[in-house]
Amino acid sequence: MTTPTKVAALLGPGDHIGYEGQWRTVKTTKTDIGSMGGLFVVVTWEEGGGTDRFRAGDVLLVGSPEQPPATA
Repeated sequence: MTTPTKVAALLGPGDHIGYEGQWRTVKTTKTDIGSMGGLFVVVTWEEGGGTDRFRAGDVLLVGSPEQPPATA
């Protein structure tokens, strides 16, 4: 069985990501350029309005809020 993942650059509203041991529902995404010129994706989630930045190529755990996120 493989763990479902998605590259941060491909996240969109409604996706569910495993983040810090909890499922977060992606509300919005936007791109940003880092201080050294790297491409980042700024993700805002519905739960508490939290936001974080991920490198565009980061691979994130995706799934459904009914199942707990897998831990590494």
